[in-house]
Parts: sequence; C-alpha cells; structure tokens
Amino acid sequence: MSETIVFIHGAWMTPLCWEPFSRYFQLKGYECVAPAWPYHDQPVEELRAHPAPELAGLGVREIADHYARIITAMDEPPILIGHSFGGLIVQLLLDRGLGAAGIAIDSAPPRGVLPLGWTGLRANAPVLLRPGAWHQVVALSFPAFRYAFVHTLPEDEQKAAYARQVVPESGRIFFQAALAALRPRAPTRVNFRNRRRAPLLLVAGGQDHIVPARWNRVNYRKYRKHRATQEGYGPAHVEFVLFRDRTHWLIADARVREVASFVGEWLERVPRGSADDAPGAPGLRRS
Repeated sequence: MSETIVFIHGAWMTPLCWEPFSRYFQLKGYECVAPAWPYHDQPVEELRAHPAPELAGLGVREIADHYARIITAMDEPPILIGHSFGGLIVQLLLDRGLGAAGIAIDSAPPRGVLPLGWTGLRANAPVLLRPGAWHQVVALSFPAFRYAFVHTLPEDEQKAAYARQVVPESGRIFFQAALAALRPRAPTRVNFRNRRRAPLLLVAGGQDHIVPARWNRVNYRKYRKHRATQEGYGPAHVEFVLFRDRTHWLIADARVREVASFVGEWLERVPRGSADDAPGAPGLRRS
C-alpha cells in the first residue's frame, strides 16, 4: 500500500501552494513530494523576473510526461493529488496506468467536458483573448487572480496569496483545454472507459470561478456514463464531492484542513491500485 503522495500544482503556481496539504499528510505519516512543472523549479521572484523562454512551448502532454518519468522512477506507485491543471494531469496519469489512487481538485476539464459558462470564460479571458498567447509566456494580474481564485477571501489574504504564489505561465495549455473538442487526439483526452484506472476522487468548489463546479460534475458523469465505475470499491472507482462555499483556492485557504481531512478519509476507505491488482489481489485492499 502506497504511503507516498505526489502533489501536482496547477497553472500560475509552484509547489509552494501545497504547503498546507503537505503538512497535513506528513503529520498523518505520509511521505510527501511536490515536484515542480518544467521551468517552474525556481524561487517565485526569479520566475517572475526571468521566466524561461522555453515555458512558452510547454503543453499539457509535456507536463504529463514530466510527472510520468518521476512516478515510474519510484519504488512503488504513489498517490497522486493535483489541483486545477494538476488535477487534469492526475487524470491523464491514471489513464496511463500510473498511480495507486488519484485526487483531482478543481480539475481543469479533459476533452469531452465542454468548458462553457460565464465565470469560466471570464476567468480565462486574459489568456484566451490575448493575441498570440498560444505561443507566449503570459502573466496573471492581481484583479484576474482575485476573480479566478480568491474572490470570497478577505483582501489581505488575496494580496498575500498573489504576492507569494503567482508566477507567469505557458499560454499554450489554456488553448489546449479550451479547444480540445476540435481535436480528436487532443493532449487533454482521457479514456473514460478505462477499467484499468486506479480509484479517483473529483473535488469541486461551489464558488470556483475559473473551474466551475459544473465542469467537475460533468467530468464525473463522463466516467459514470461509460460504466468505468464498478459497484462497490475496486479499479476504476470514482467519486465526486462538492464543497459548496469554497473558491478555487480551497487547497490553501484558512479552512484547508476540512478538504485535506476529507481526502485523507477517502484514502483510508478506498482500495489503491489499478486493475492489474484485480479485486482480491494483495495490492488492492482497503487500508
């Protein structure tokens, strides 16, 4: 049974965003690692002042490949926890047969989940409406961050989170997600019928602007529709939970312990492993 967690951050972020979650699970006895995306492994100040030019070419597939290399080098399949685009990466990695279990928090939509809705369009507009952003490194202004991530938080917390966390990002990934329906082999494609995937928990914030909870619910229904989920616990098991009064920043706000505790309890009651550890096999058991 895996006792290692790999945390995968989302766009505009670095591994710093996982500090509250990591502290919680370290106290529970887990080994926690939070590798950075490619071109994000520098202090925030350095990333802001001198973003790597190569960042402009970073796409979803390259990010997923980066984490796949990290995971396959480990002694045992880890638990995967991702936020926003990191949640999408978790789904992609589970689809590849990697990971003992996955938690996708406020996950960016895989292909098949249409990213429609006013708040999501408004939150992503600073990138999607910027000429040439597909090939550029883009920055996120404080007003845009406030609307997308932390609009219900006190202003001092909003400013503190922005100052400590936000870095420039590849514009390419936003277009890959937004235009995935036009590309049958889009890098955001997940095989919802995959019965060999490890168990998955989808977590949504009801006040999330940039990834509306509706997208996560549709994402969940895609797995259910294609009957990847089996009765009871087992490979391809999937669940959905909504925290109604939380924003996109539910991984690091003042009430983060409630979310982390739910995730921890979920990990205690679901088996870990893929269909390669078929029901009853030693690698697939309840903790």
